Amino acid sequence: MTTNTLVRRETASQTAGPYVHIGLAPRQAGFDIFQNNFGNVLVAPATQGERIRIEGRVYDGIGTVLKDVLIEIWQANAQGKYRHPADRQPGKQIDESFRGWGRACTDFESGVYSFETIKPGPVEGRTGRQMAPHISFWIVARGINLGLHTRMYFSDEADANARDPVINLIEWEQRRQTLIAQREERDGQVVYRFDIRLQGDGETVFFDA
Repeated sequence: MTTNTLVRRETASQTAGPYVHIGLAPRQAGFDIFQNNFGNVLVAPATQGERIRIEGRVYDGIGTVLKDVLIEIWQANAQGKYRHPADRQPGKQIDESFRGWGRACTDFESGVYSFETIKPGPVEGRTGRQMAPHISFWIVARGINLGLHTRMYFSDEADANARDPVINLIEWEQRRQTLIAQREERDGQVVYRFDIRLQGDGETVFFDA
């Protein structure tokens, strides 16, 4: 009796891009193919909270600005409530006019990404400890096999940051600083600058999903 054994070989790996924009952010690539385009503006006129702009660049290991990066963010509203049924924090209400999730691409010329949103409130973590106001980032680009996860905290929340259970998992203060966005005011608008470094000196802290 002869037994035929089928051998399946592993498919070759492939990084994301350069066509990531066409599939996930086609309008920036010049294609108007979706009825609803997910964009970088998370707020509406009725959204509660302090309006802020987040902007920055993404650098590779030798300090080159990357210009084909896609970034998604996920955050709580001004009360510290996520727009998700799994968030059961008592006493906090969903803001129906705040989406809580956004997608942006870096500019093809300058490499700058940006989001128009609000500053989130503190949220309760899985262990019941309160986390400092923060925004979760997911980054994907050419040369990255798996999307990278990180967090952005706020420079003007130093006391809350010092108590945050996630930041305190990072041993070195210099490494913690890679998660802190610097606040500035520009033409009457609050702007938080958050540059992301994928490798090398000053590499941003990334987390397991």
